[in-house]
Amino acid sequence: MIEFQNVSKIYPDGTQAIKNLNLTAKNGEFITLIGPSGCGKTTTMKMINRLIEPTEGTIKINGRNILDYNVHELRWNIGYVLQEIALFPHMTVAENITVVPEMRKWKKSKMNDRINELMEMVGLDPDQYRNRKPAELSGGQQQRIGVIRALAADPDIILMDEPFSALDPITREQLQQDVRKLHKEIKKTIVFVTHDIDEAMALGDKVCLMKEGEIVQADKPQNLILHPNNDFVKEFIGEKKSPWQTAVDVIMDDTFSKTISYLQYQRTNFNPRTLYIITGENMEYEGTYINGEKLEHPELPNDIPLIKATKLFREYETNILPVVKDNQVIGTLSYEDIVHFLESKTKVENGVVHQ
Repeated sequence: MIEFQNVSKIYPDGTQAIKNLNLTAKNGEFITLIGPSGCGKTTTMKMINRLIEPTEGTIKINGRNILDYNVHELRWNIGYVLQEIALFPHMTVAENITVVPEMRKWKKSKMNDRINELMEMVGLDPDQYRNRKPAELSGGQQQRIGVIRALAADPDIILMDEPFSALDPITREQLQQDVRKLHKEIKKTIVFVTHDIDEAMALGDKVCLMKEGEIVQADKPQNLILHPNNDFVKEFIGEKKSPWQTAVDVIMDDTFSKTISYLQYQRTNFNPRTLYIITGENMEYEGTYINGEKLEHPELPNDIPLIKATKLFREYETNILPVVKDNQVIGTLSYEDIVHFLESKTKVENGVVHQ
């Protein structure tokens, strides 16, 4: 979908912002760019829609050099969400959402349907909010409108430049959850710049850690934690990330030895007090049973942090739960796994606990 091939950027004053960068974002992949200030995150992202032109190398979208696209055609197919939100204050919510569809001369009926669809997608009642001005919305509501405005013309790619950094922690966490859910539904390719390592790890299918214009490691979140390329990665992740914020799929057991088929469960005289994870032929999640009864929603989404997982263990009073991604069981997690992982990340010196 997006390919950087030996891309460099040198500004007129001689500053080299990007050095020989190679990076690929697959179709539908969520990539987060993270690193110290001035490492080149935003420059990398802005080169995708040609807000900044590369000095050397090639950037391709769907195998085609971005320089071969008409710049308006290119940008119409790329949604852009900014930290400042940048809604037009004199326009209504509906008018803000349809800026690009208007430029592309969509029919009014199509635009109206799109407004309703997108607003409902982010939990804003169209009848209640579509005719309001941005000043009548909270910061979180404005940013939701900023996100769906980027989606309005159904682009293939969404660029998000620290979109939640100005929001309070509670609103920020809620919007992170909204964006994760949205990504699962719309399957767009997203490139997301952030300074927050917890945000980067929670959102990204792939996390790209940069330093001084170069990629130090671009990998799955769990690989950055468990298999850092060098001391910089280890220190950056270690200093910025609480072990409690680690996603459950980082430490899960993926051997599937603790799952059984429903047919096995029906035919075998199992211990009624034991919890059983039932899977189908292709490891699709069928449910979790105890004492012959199916429990309601006891599965762990693969990307939730350990601190939230422990609450579910307490709620269901169990020692093991399935880890599920896209309705497929990808492993299991036990309370004991969490304890061992946290112990491995904790040092005790002179009776004082250090994480």
